[in-house]
Amino acid sequence: MHEVSMEEILKKLRDLNAERVLIQTPEGLKGEAQALADFLEENGIEAIISGDINYGACDPADTEARRLGCDALIHLGHSYMTLHLEVPTIFVPAFAKVDVVPALEGNINEIKKLGRRIALVTTAQHIHQLEGAKAFLEGKGFEVLIGKGDSRVSWPGQVLGCNFSAAKTDADGVLFIGAGYFHPIGVAMAVKKPTLAVNPYSGDAFWMEREAERLIRKRWAQIAKAMDAERFGVITSTKKGQLRLAEAKRIVELLKEHGRYAKLMAMNHISYPALEGFDFDAYVVVACPRVPIDDHENWRKPVLTPQEVEILLGLREDYEFDEILGVERKTDEPLGIALHGG
Repeated sequence: MHEVSMEEILKKLRDLNAERVLIQTPEGLKGEAQALADFLEENGIEAIISGDINYGACDPADTEARRLGCDALIHLGHSYMTLHLEVPTIFVPAFAKVDVVPALEGNINEIKKLGRRIALVTTAQHIHQLEGAKAFLEGKGFEVLIGKGDSRVSWPGQVLGCNFSAAKTDADGVLFIGAGYFHPIGVAMAVKKPTLAVNPYSGDAFWMEREAERLIRKRWAQIAKAMDAERFGVITSTKKGQLRLAEAKRIVELLKEHGRYAKLMAMNHISYPALEGFDFDAYVVVACPRVPIDDHENWRKPVLTPQEVEILLGLREDYEFDEILGVERKTDEPLGIALHGG
């Protein structure tokens, strides 16, 4: 379960004089979304729950909220991201209740293999325990670095699926706290340093280098498959936090300069079945970097990132993980529950 501050949400909605709200939730927080809707309606605010899939703070349903006549959007499970939104939006990170220290203690010998100087990162779900984890590790003799990250993240030490700026320090290795492979594989690919993931729920620890190397080999295979491609569809996203139009146009022009046919495309939900019928040999996704990385097996034709196009055209040699970066952070203050109006 996760902690969601319903009273604080209610206070912000009352400050806005909101009478109707849309609640947007990722897959793992549907129960919390329903409980929040019940709570708000008990307090006189009409609540609508969005049933659409949500991919992160980069994918707010503010347009849908406006069309439904809502006075505000409640975006559950993700931290604040600076976007131009159509209705006031409350980003509500849901903090996990699990204590992370026992899992660290149980894997201290594995953590030692990272070296003495380690970078510590996590997701929004565990960010509230990062300082406690740092204190525990320093008590074991480690020098612990918590990187600021850039403006796309809310807290120092936070990583997103598309942004690992907080992990880029001069540490010997990176310790990720959290569940699953999605984030720590991205960390390992982006920083190119030993990366250990400690799961606070199961207590398990996993080294990411082998998984990252396996994934990079698959990416080189995608590049090889696209070598003979002459016709490219270059896809940008209409999601507010994934819109990279200038970069997509750059890739289109780059392909044309090298004698390839390229057309700019725009999609909201990017998936290969929706592209059947187009006469392209390969695609370039200039949106969420994880679409070509994690979903390539669902594509019948090669799908590349912008950096992979540069490799294809002989403009770079080393493999680089595609990220959506912000600007350098100006403050260490956490944003917590933040309100951002259009």
